[in-house]
Amino acid sequence: MKFFIDTANIEEIKKGIEMGLVDGVTTNPTLLSKEKKDPQRTIKEILSIVEGPVSLEVIAKDSKGMCEEARKLSSLGTNTVIKIPMTEEGMKAVRVLSQEGIKTNVTLIFQPVQALIAAKAGADYVSPFIGRLDDISARGMEVIEDTITIFSNYGYETEIIVASIRHPLHVLQAAIIGADIATIPFNVLKQLMSHPLTDIGLERFLKDWESIKK
Repeated sequence: MKFFIDTANIEEIKKGIEMGLVDGVTTNPTLLSKEKKDPQRTIKEILSIVEGPVSLEVIAKDSKGMCEEARKLSSLGTNTVIKIPMTEEGMKAVRVLSQEGIKTNVTLIFQPVQALIAAKAGADYVSPFIGRLDDISARGMEVIEDTITIFSNYGYETEIIVASIRHPLHVLQAAIIGADIATIPFNVLKQLMSHPLTDIGLERFLKDWESIKK
């Protein structure tokens, strides 16, 4: 399973790359606004340091505006992927952009049939938001399971990005189910490597080594 990092913070991305855990990046207007910097400069810097796909989101609501934004964003780097919302206008845009060879990631998906529609429209990626579903007492991972089954049934090559990840268990469940990608906040990425028994074991090994040296 590929790991994307869900952030617009340059330092987090660099640290993730150093750890060998970043296969791509996903961003959105909210993440970019948190950086308190010029969004265009941030976007260009991300594209320059990341080898894998970088998802950048449009803000237009109509398909024509989405396509115009997408063309401008895609010109910034060959690894650009355009995030398009799961709306009727969004699907019109995905159809046009896919025919132009511009890669798309359909976002704000909350049910498997939405993922199916996005795949039919020509999306390269779909992003079901499992954490937000869990927040309203729905079983978010069930959407991933059903989407995997549907894509397998009909041979869709659209990749499934497990989004809105809240904790390491979401990553584990996504890997067991067989999702293509998990897009993970930096704090969760760090948690994946931590376990109290690992810390205890390491401390014990070091103490034992020090006793030998004495």
